[in-house]
Amino acid sequence: MLDPKQIDDLARRLAEQAPKGLQLLQEDLSRNFRATLESGLSRLNLVTREEFDVQAAVLARSRAKLAALEKRVAALEGTGIGTDPAPTTEDAEAPSA
Repeated sequence: MLDPKQIDDLARRLAEQAPKGLQLLQEDLSRNFRATLESGLSRLNLVTREEFDVQAAVLARSRAKLAALEKRVAALEGTGIGTDPAPTTEDAEAPSA
């Protein structure tokens, strides 16, 4: 979420941009802008930078593990391990009962 100091600064700047007649109510406007900004931002379901960085690291590790497993599966498939053996000529010549 945004730093409360940044929200205060944004609310103050919005209040300063109000027409001259409303600037007499600048403190009230600033308070109302701040409350509206906090309310709107809280509904956005934002995450902190730290949470984002942690999840990005988890994703990077998962991708690395996936790549390693894909190489391992490809190597195992290349050696024929875990596959059904090909029929031999003995199996083909055996009389059926």
